[in-house]
Amino acid sequence: MTALQEYQRLEASALWRPSPEEQRREVIVSIGEATLVIADLTDRPLTHWSLAAIARANPGESPALYHPEGDPSESLELPEDEAAMIAAIEKLRTAVERRRPRPGRVRGFGLLASVAVVAAIALFWLPGAMRNHTLTLVPDSKREDLGRSLMTHLERVTGLPCVAPEGLQVLQKLSARLPDASGQRNALIVIRSGVRDTVRLPGRILLIGRRLVEDYDEPDVMAGYIIAEQARAEASDPLGRLLDWGGIMASFRMLTTGTLPDDTLRAYAETLLTAPPLPVSDQALKDGFARLSVRATPYAYAKDATGEKTIALIEADPFASAPPQPLLSDGDWLRLQSICGV
Repeated sequence: MTALQEYQRLEASALWRPSPEEQRREVIVSIGEATLVIADLTDRPLTHWSLAAIARANPGESPALYHPEGDPSESLELPEDEAAMIAAIEKLRTAVERRRPRPGRVRGFGLLASVAVVAAIALFWLPGAMRNHTLTLVPDSKREDLGRSLMTHLERVTGLPCVAPEGLQVLQKLSARLPDASGQRNALIVIRSGVRDTVRLPGRILLIGRRLVEDYDEPDVMAGYIIAEQARAEASDPLGRLLDWGGIMASFRMLTTGTLPDDTLRAYAETLLTAPPLPVSDQALKDGFARLSVRATPYAYAKDATGEKTIALIEADPFASAPPQPLLSDGDWLRLQSICGV
């Protein structure tokens, strides 16, 4: 779109409302490459709208009111004195409109137009670049919302999480004892069925299969699986895996609206429980056990009872001869083992 270069440095003040339930907030609007960039007053990007999919709710009226095409719940209000930005958006919208098929042509043109738009976006932003750009913009709160939504879909298979009150208190202690490499706590949730070991969801939600709680005499085995899952998440962002699975349209939808369709989340949830876990390097495991002062040997033997496949981890256990401070007291471990009840 050649008209873009004319407006690359154009900025304007506006009022943005992310949803009808939230208040309007003052923002700075600028035109980027293929997107309308909406940022806060400190120039931190809040969202991006595709220039190919901007609709105006009140043509010819002031203040000009825009929203993403097909999603009027999010709105952007430009006052009359920002005439230059309004004119730029209208010119770009007109350019896009001219490229759309006219009514009366073969019905298949509608489908071809949709394919053309998707293809143009795919060519303009390589899938990997769009995915990585999206990951840098999604805030923790949105990641947690996605994780909770996935949990809701998973519960159809796993049942409700284990929530015995005394066990939940112990999980809080263990979460504080085992932060991830950034120092953040994980939301540890014990699952009744469907999860054999561990699964990490966006938003630092870590699911634990009940066998790790009930089948071992000490918490070090479960702690080892948590450390491995944290290392796996550091190497491969759980949200990135979701976007990889959803393809370029998932990244584009996440970038422009901050969420994903419920159908996409439901379908992805169905794959999580059957997908094999990504491998974790011995070095990443060793670093995790050393950082959190956890014995590696119990986990190594839980992974391989003979110890042959995990000998490197056993030999590198920094606490083999001098055990660290216990993860939990015996009483707390017994309470955690009862978190699922009967």
